[in-house]
Amino acid sequence: MIDQILEKIKEYQKIIIHRHIRPDGDCIGCQRALKEAILLNFPDKEVYAVGDVIPEFIKEYGVIDKVQKEDYQGALVIVVDTGTRVRICDENYQLGDFIIKIDHHDDGDDYGNINYVDNLAPACASIMVRLFRKWHFKLNQAIATYLYLAIATDTGRFRYRGVNKEVFENAAYLLEYGVDIERLYTNIYIKEDVTFKLQGYLYQNFKKTKNGVAYIHFTKELMEKFQVTKEDAANLVNALDSIRGSLIWVAFVDQMYEHRPADCPQDDPGNEIRVRIRSRFIPINEIATHYRGGGHLMAAGATIYSLEEKKALLKELDTSLKKFKKGHPDLF
Repeated sequence: MIDQILEKIKEYQKIIIHRHIRPDGDCIGCQRALKEAILLNFPDKEVYAVGDVIPEFIKEYGVIDKVQKEDYQGALVIVVDTGTRVRICDENYQLGDFIIKIDHHDDGDDYGNINYVDNLAPACASIMVRLFRKWHFKLNQAIATYLYLAIATDTGRFRYRGVNKEVFENAAYLLEYGVDIERLYTNIYIKEDVTFKLQGYLYQNFKKTKNGVAYIHFTKELMEKFQVTKEDAANLVNALDSIRGSLIWVAFVDQMYEHRPADCPQDDPGNEIRVRIRSRFIPINEIATHYRGGGHLMAAGATIYSLEEKKALLKELDTSLKKFKKGHPDLF
């Protein structure tokens, strides 16, 4: 399959690369690296990277190219780091002549003509490095930086489950191209002072369910008070990751949508709440699928539209934690 992907890249003159909605470091890094690597190794090709707004903390590493529907005629489409078709940014991907999926999520579907998925890889970028090395692609410092960004962010700086020998070898391989780690980490981890003030509020005001699910709800009023963005608030989810006994932690972040989703309750006043769910030892992605979401076994997202759904989600997570505690008393 790895060889088949390369043959398709060679075959098509025009290549359009898609990613998932609400992009993170992994999909931005993979998309940009793939674009630049193809252009470096096949300078005569047309390669475009499409998507929506890039979060501020990774803006300098991403790119958004303008394409029209007619550009997809006779084009190869490659979708990176996106498990399900509903999460692909821009539905025009379907207009491509041939679709390749490269991904590492646990709960995906096969929307490509070729679906190359390794759900044991903790970052899609590690898969991308694997492909580049097998293809003997030339790389450069910029491409290596995009890939290192992706691996570092999706593995929590090499702390999450799934980090293995290959991941470290791929990271070491990228460092040989002169990745400036200090600058990279400064760009993606330095926060505005208002974000630290909100983090202080989080520590003073987070709540726990009966069995220990830790959670915080960043309302629109709260974010306006602290003058932080939705992305800044959502990125604080892992500030709750080290509470003894709380093996599941959650951040609820108010959103505003321009177009009411089809499954939004009719009596909803117009509020969308984005949910970031994280865990240690306990799979939570299946629960996330009950609330218009999904993701990795222990890092998933969801979307809810009411406080009733919030209560129901917390109840499911609390029940899951209770069952786990009963079977693993040694961890508490």
